[in-house]
Amino acid sequence: MSQTYLEHTTRPGERWDLIAHRYYGDAKLLHHILLANPELVGDTSNPVPLTLEPGTVLKIPVLEQSEIEAVQLPPWKQATP
Repeated sequence: MSQTYLEHTTRPGERWDLIAHRYYGDAKLLHHILLANPELVGDTSNPVPLTLEPGTVLKIPVLEQSEIEAVQLPPWKQATP
């Protein structure tokens, strides 16, 4: 199954966590957006910017409801693969 993405164009002051909360209802799911946009993540010499430049186009992975709900459960209630 191939991943489906939405596009999001950033506005002034937007952060990774705020975008994750907007699309997924949970800021802790920001890693999905980071993984989908490796060209913006950087490396140890150029870390991930907290605030994104306005006009940056991000790929936002469309997640299954079960992927979103799994993060909202405490670790001892999460299913292990």
